Amino acid sequence: MDAQKKLMKIILYTTLIVGVMLSIGPFYWMVIGASNTSGEIFRVPPNFLPGDNFVQNFKNLNESIGILKVLSNSLIITLIYTGLALIICTFAGYAFAKFRFKGRDTIFFMLLLAIMIPYHVTLIPLFNLMARLEWINTYQAVILPHLAYPFAIFLMRQNMKALPDSLLEAARVDGAGEFKIFFRIVLPTMKPSLAAVAIFLFMFQWNNFLWPLVILNTQDMYTLPVALSSLVGLSRVDYGQLMMGTVISTFPIIIFFLILQRQFISGMLGSSVKE
Repeated sequence: MDAQKKLMKIILYTTLIVGVMLSIGPFYWMVIGASNTSGEIFRVPPNFLPGDNFVQNFKNLNESIGILKVLSNSLIITLIYTGLALIICTFAGYAFAKFRFKGRDTIFFMLLLAIMIPYHVTLIPLFNLMARLEWINTYQAVILPHLAYPFAIFLMRQNMKALPDSLLEAARVDGAGEFKIFFRIVLPTMKPSLAAVAIFLFMFQWNNFLWPLVILNTQDMYTLPVALSSLVGLSRVDYGQLMMGTVISTFPIIIFFLILQRQFISGMLGSSVKE
């Protein structure tokens, strides 16, 4: 029995180590590529050690796309979008889950249908609308169109339905208004859901490529995905610059996830409510 248990542990730990290597491997190679030239990246056999071209790749990237300006554009757009969209989707999810009004189910059904509409179908109508508003090549043209994100509203509504009605009724009996109930009772209880939706919204806008590509037409307004795509030329591609840009674009997502991961865990432990 002891030999069998040891064998099972060896198999288990070997599987876990292989899984970790497969997960971390692409990120490690991305960092290695950011420190090497294109020739070193495609060298056979490959070089798995960091090179000495890290600073030069950053300088070349900054000269090519103005990485600091592009990064600030993406951060401004993504953070504002995430905050506004989270507020709107949370209010909408709470209304659909806990309030009874005429046409509620019909509106929610239409919202579910909106999830199934292909993203590309909305590009031309949205562009025409932004042109009429004279918002082309502006921050608000990227931020506003997708604030009421259907899937985020759906996710918040499903989580809000798990909140006991008796808890809300008890607060109303005690004289609490609807806004006080929402901010003092509902939001603290929904910390895990808020963190999950915030991460989803942040990643959606940070990785958003097609709509910014259509609506933004000057390099000083480009977001990071659009600017990085401009590095891929017809004749020559500097993969060292591309790897450097990819490394830079990955860190904000990791940092944002780690921040909300702590809140997510604390919400799971401290905000459980039983009927």
